[in-house]
Amino acid sequence: MKRVRIVSGMRPTGPLHLGHLHGVLDIWKKLQEEYECFYFIADWHALTTEYEDPSRIRDYTKEIMLDWLAVGLDPDKATIFLQSEVKEHAELYLLLGMITPVSWLERNPTYKDMLQNLTGKDLAMYGFLGYPVLQSADILIYRAHKVPVGLDQVPHLELTREIARRFNYLYGNNFFPEPEALLSESAKVLGIDGRKMSKSYDNAIFLKDSPEEIRKKVLAYVTDTLRPKKSDPGDPENRCVAFNLMKLYYNEEEKKTIIEDCKKAILGCVECKKRLADRILRFLEPIQTIRASLQKKGKWVEILREGTMKARKEAAMTMDEIRKVVFKREIL
Repeated sequence: MKRVRIVSGMRPTGPLHLGHLHGVLDIWKKLQEEYECFYFIADWHALTTEYEDPSRIRDYTKEIMLDWLAVGLDPDKATIFLQSEVKEHAELYLLLGMITPVSWLERNPTYKDMLQNLTGKDLAMYGFLGYPVLQSADILIYRAHKVPVGLDQVPHLELTREIARRFNYLYGNNFFPEPEALLSESAKVLGIDGRKMSKSYDNAIFLKDSPEEIRKKVLAYVTDTLRPKKSDPGDPENRCVAFNLMKLYYNEEEKKTIIEDCKKAILGCVECKKRLADRILRFLEPIQTIRASLQKKGKWVEILREGTMKARKEAAMTMDEIRKVVFKREIL
C-alpha cells in the first residue's frame, strides 16, 4: 500500500539553531517513520532575499545537510535533496505562473509583512512576489498529500491548494491532489532576548556552537527582571525567558523543583542558567560528534547527490505527464 507523501523544505540562509531543531526537525524525524517524506534544501528560495550576495548559500547548504543528518534525518527513510538540482521545479513554476492571478500573490500576508519589516533589502522583485508559486511547484511536482505547517503557514498552503484546483479545472483529470495541512504542535523556542529565536535577531544558540559559546549565550538569557537579588522570590513560569528553554530539557519533576526553589529564593538565576547550559551541552554532544564525523568524511555530499537523483527521477515522471496534459501531445 502506497504511503502518504509529505514534502517540506528549508532555506539555506544561515546556520541552524535550537529553534530549528525543536520547532521543525524533531517533527520531521517523527514524520519520516510514518510517511514517504521529501525534504529539500530550498536554495532557489534563498535567492528571493539573498540575491545580492548568493555566495553564502553554498556554505549554508553544507551546514544544513550536516545538521539534518546529525540530528537524525535518515536518507534511508526520507528523500533529501537540493532544490536547484531538480530543474522540473522551475519548469512547473513557469507553467503555474501562467495561470496564477497576481491578486492571489499580493494578498499573501507574509509578502506584506516582509516588505515592511526587512529593512535594508530591496524586495520589490518579481521573484519575491512570485515565490509562493515556486513553493506550490515544490509541493505539487511530487503530488504531495500533506505538508507539515504551523498555523501561521496555513495561508501559504491554501494558495497551493487554489493553484492546484485551478490547474485541475483548466486541464482536467484532477491531476494534482490538493495537499492538506499537517498541523504540528511545534515547540516555541525563545531567544536570549525573549523574542522568537532567529539568526536575524542575533539571539540564537546554534547547533554547531562551541561549549564556550553556548555557556556564554545561556548566561546572557533574560531571567526574572523583578528579581534583582537571589534573596528575592521569583516567578519562572510567567517572568523568566530562560525557563522557556528549560522546559525543553528538563522532565516534569525537575521543572517542578526549579519552580519551587525559584519561588522560595533558594535557587539563584546564575546557578540555574549554569545548570541549563550543562544540560544543553549534554544534549548537543552526540549531535556535534556525528556532525564532525560527517564533515570529516565528506559523506554528506554523496547522500545529497543520491537523494537529488531520486527526487529528479520522481519529478521528471510527473513533469512528463504535465506536458501531455497541458500541451495535449507526447514528448518531441
